[in-house]
Amino acid sequence: MQIQVERQRNTKKWLVPSLISVLLLAAVACVAISIYVGWNLTHKERKAVVETPKDYGMAYQDVTFTSKDEGLKLKGWVIEPTKQAKMTVIFSHGYGGNRYEPNVPFFPIAKALMDEGYRVIMFDFRASGESEGEMTTIGAKEKYDLLGVIDYAKKHYSEPIVLYGVSMGAATSILAASMDEDVQAVIADSAFSDLEGYLRTYMPVWTNLPNVPFTYLIITLIPMITDLDPAESVPIQAVDAIAPRPILFIHSKADPSIPHEESVKMYNKHPDVFELWLTDKAKHVKSFAMYKDEYIQHMLTFLEKVKE
Repeated sequence: MQIQVERQRNTKKWLVPSLISVLLLAAVACVAISIYVGWNLTHKERKAVVETPKDYGMAYQDVTFTSKDEGLKLKGWVIEPTKQAKMTVIFSHGYGGNRYEPNVPFFPIAKALMDEGYRVIMFDFRASGESEGEMTTIGAKEKYDLLGVIDYAKKHYSEPIVLYGVSMGAATSILAASMDEDVQAVIADSAFSDLEGYLRTYMPVWTNLPNVPFTYLIITLIPMITDLDPAESVPIQAVDAIAPRPILFIHSKADPSIPHEESVKMYNKHPDVFELWLTDKAKHVKSFAMYKDEYIQHMLTFLEKVKE
């Protein structure tokens, strides 16, 4: 009996420290993985700009814009219509994309607008395509990039300005429009309403990691290791500053990445002046790919109303 008691004591002596060591190692591993994933989320590999408007029969001008916060040089194009421009429409690409956003794709939309007399500006956000910058911030800092492009348009052209963006670019367009009253309207395809709130629920979609404990760790650690503060990217708080200027929200009810309820929540803030078009079956930012004619018609009808 005495021997058995002694064995139990000895077992406890090494078992407890071993369990503590395992738990500490697991905690360190979770933190390390979270830091690695958080860093990669904000340091996406750039996608090369391998097509130009010329490939789609559009004449264009290479232009360098300047971001309003850090003075970053942003590369882009200005596509002029063959007749007097009715309006300037600034395109904003999504997370990890570049100025012509092949995931949508942007060029056929730009061509349709150009043919109807709209000037189109396409550009690379910071740390994307050929622009300067080392980190993407999912709208938090990109809004200053877009404000720099808006400043360029105001300086060089007299026509009204409308913003069109997809996903991160849609959220950024809302944020920028709330900060510049010269923007007449926004077309927002598949925007999130609150970056931190969205990430808390849907981080596994982007990381393929379990929600617990990684989502909490990543959201907590990202502001410590990067310049990204999710609190700076909350479009639903920005829409009040845009109204009564109109916003056209476009979203697919089948979007697996950013649920359509994100757009619905923002639309419901000012349904008297905002518009909402929900599509079926399309994946994330794929409404144009599935409903080309309807998509273009919704855009043109909206722009005509803005022009009036």
